[in-house]
Amino acid sequence: MRNLKLTLCLSAALTMAAYAQVSSSDRNADAQATANSSPVAYVYVASTPPNSKTNEIVAYAAAANGSLSPVSGSPFQDNIYSMAVNGKYLMAANAAKPDIDAFKIESDGALTYVSSTNYQKYDYGCGYAGPLFFDHTGATLYVMEFDGSSACANTIYASFAVVKATGGLKYLGMDNTGAFPGSYYAASFIGNNVYAYTAEDSACMYYQIYGFKRSTIGLLNGLNIKYNLPPPPKGVRTYIAVLSAADPTNHVAFIMTPANPPGCAPGPLQLASYTADAKGNLKTTNTHSNMPATLISGWNDLKMSPSGKLLAIGGQEGLQIFHFNGASPITHYTGLLTHDPITQMFWDNHNHLYAISQSTGQLFVYTITPTGHQPAPGSPYTISNPNAIIVQPLP
Repeated sequence: MRNLKLTLCLSAALTMAAYAQVSSSDRNADAQATANSSPVAYVYVASTPPNSKTNEIVAYAAAANGSLSPVSGSPFQDNIYSMAVNGKYLMAANAAKPDIDAFKIESDGALTYVSSTNYQKYDYGCGYAGPLFFDHTGATLYVMEFDGSSACANTIYASFAVVKATGGLKYLGMDNTGAFPGSYYAASFIGNNVYAYTAEDSACMYYQIYGFKRSTIGLLNGLNIKYNLPPPPKGVRTYIAVLSAADPTNHVAFIMTPANPPGCAPGPLQLASYTADAKGNLKTTNTHSNMPATLISGWNDLKMSPSGKLLAIGGQEGLQIFHFNGASPITHYTGLLTHDPITQMFWDNHNHLYAISQSTGQLFVYTITPTGHQPAPGSPYTISNPNAIIVQPLP
């Protein structure tokens, strides 16, 4: 009996050891297969190499697990900064001249230059372009420019139709706002691809939520919208909205700053959720007591996940994620995922968030779902002076 027990125990131990080896091998094989699978996104970063004053485009292919590998031919030599993608083309503002440079995105993520469009001849020669962004279909490119009709003091969005065959841009016109303080950020389209929103705060003295309506030809025009502001706490006269991030339906998130104009008021930044009606007007039922406070005070960016369930805020203090709940109040999810200052970020369609830190020279990749989050393998990646990022999601 004693020998039988010894034999059984030894057999079980050998079986468990073999199982452990197989499981470990399987796990390694699975991880390698995941890393070597077809890309789920291409990531493009405008970077300034060491000892250079000229930017280049560093390109990566993102695997299913979020790990990055260089795209063949990267870095691509073009002195650009602000970028936008529509699946076929990457559009970029040239840093040396008033051009929008168009690049064809090849099947492996490589970039091929195809054309340039001088946008300044349409804006009275007022400075250089700001953010670039597309509508949901990618048919129209919008370029933040200065408004020449107001002494180059205010901003407008210029609309350009994309020529599918060549990547060239056809000028459609400018929006009709040109109002102070102007909008210096990309507007965010709700699901119907008609209404878009952004908000500006200039030292808690000049501020505005801007609404826009996209015409049937793609021209983006300012819309005189109605909106309310959440009731502020005692000792604060009002909230001021800044930035915007829309979900796939008809909801928009804004960062809210407590203010006693003409100055800001003590208190943390909070996040509010709005609902757009059929005419593009915005309404919120949020209050100071149910809007979550952020750990970010020096904001830089606000981005909604493609599912509309997660909201990322990045700034000087780092990066934080919240649950987005449509018209209901936004709720807390994570603390700071990093303490490095975050300059800009974008999501792909596979639960990955890509964020750059210009001051620390880092590119972060996180896998984030409503129930879990973790850095992707290899994250963060070191990159010289990353000053802009764009992500081309793949199916």
